[in-house]
Amino acid sequence: MTSTSELKTRRMAPLRVPSDIPHERVEEISGALNALLADVFALYLKTKNFHWHMSGPHFRDYHLLLDEQGGQIFAMTDDIAERIRKIGGTTLRPVGQISRLQRLKDNDADFVSPQDMLSELFEDNRSLVRSMKATHDLTDDAGDVATTSVLENWIDETERRSWFLREASR
Repeated sequence: MTSTSELKTRRMAPLRVPSDIPHERVEEISGALNALLADVFALYLKTKNFHWHMSGPHFRDYHLLLDEQGGQIFAMTDDIAERIRKIGGTTLRPVGQISRLQRLKDNDADFVSPQDMLSELFEDNRSLVRSMKATHDLTDDAGDVATTSVLENWIDETERRSWFLREASR
């Protein structure tokens, strides 16, 4: 039988999940995934911002495209965070951590033309692909097969978004 003090100690213990990946590699991978997560949150907010502020003759098509893409991007956030926890890492906590870690630039302009919106999102998605590929190399080298595998899916999804944005902006 477990004593009350043992239960309290267990409840107060740091969040640690056993992993076959060495602790140093877990920290390295978690760091890369947290930066990726911050970029994904930043891209989600920018995509929704542009969705909300779209205008012009192609409003409906672009508005719906960005809404669909925003949903795809947001869906990645929980998967990335859960991957970090599954390997034994700690994920983002305060909102400020997102702004400290994000590599994608915010757009605070009062007005952005539809063409510029699509072009900027295209570039941001391409940048995200590059970051994902760098993280893929890291996870592959560490033998983290599951994270490597899901990164391949996220890369494919992000390349698809890039393709749609590029074609819509031509």
